[in-house]
Amino acid sequence: MNISAGLIGLVLVLLAAGLLLGLTFIRRKSAPIFREIPAFTRLKRSIGISVEAGTRLHVSLGHGGLQTPNAAPGLAGLAMLRHLTEQTSASDKPPVVSSGAADLAILSGDTLQAGYKAAGAEELYNPATGRLTGLTPFSFAAGAIPLMRDEDVSANILIGNFGPEVALLTDTAERTNSPSVAAAVNPAAQAVIYASVDEPLIGEELFAAGAYSNAGIAHQASLQVEDILRWVIILVLLGGSALKLIGII
Repeated sequence: MNISAGLIGLVLVLLAAGLLLGLTFIRRKSAPIFREIPAFTRLKRSIGISVEAGTRLHVSLGHGGLQTPNAAPGLAGLAMLRHLTEQTSASDKPPVVSSGAADLAILSGDTLQAGYKAAGAEELYNPATGRLTGLTPFSFAAGAIPLMRDEDVSANILIGNFGPEVALLTDTAERTNSPSVAAAVNPAAQAVIYASVDEPLIGEELFAAGAYSNAGIAHQASLQVEDILRWVIILVLLGGSALKLIGII
């Protein structure tokens, strides 16, 4: 039974990898068309306002380290950070990043530097803008609050591994009148975000951040791979149910 489960998992991984490579090649020849997600529309507006007004964007990557099962949301946040850095490279004040894991803090600094380098403004990179604000969920959130309040932040992008402590961040954003785009995979954090953020990202929309922010063709192709695999799973479930009903299995 374990061998069969492992074989099925391997087949799914190979299928996903093959689809991703094929669709990435196809995407190079055609422009992607996505449905509108209000949160990303607000994000684009916030970027423009930040550049024009000379204020900062605050990007928070959560507290899940890359060596934990909760690494995926942080990686999605890093993908968006790279694009945001390129877009705001002309601003007087660069984005500032908060995180609750040492590896995320190091990678956030590298991502900021790479974004400035891609924009041809590497000399503007400031290592102090990628910050480790705490090593536990609530100390991370408590450390990010002064950053949001005192660093002339005009908008917040909260994409990463959060828990109930995200309420401290969304409350601070509301008190400072700075709009937020937020997403999380933890159900408790999702409940808080849905109740306290005007335009939350729901469920798998978190992992669409790279595609909607033009982080790369591979991110755009990955959305289509998700849709294909979703339909494959639905068809397998329906087929298995039908075979069970007619007594074949």
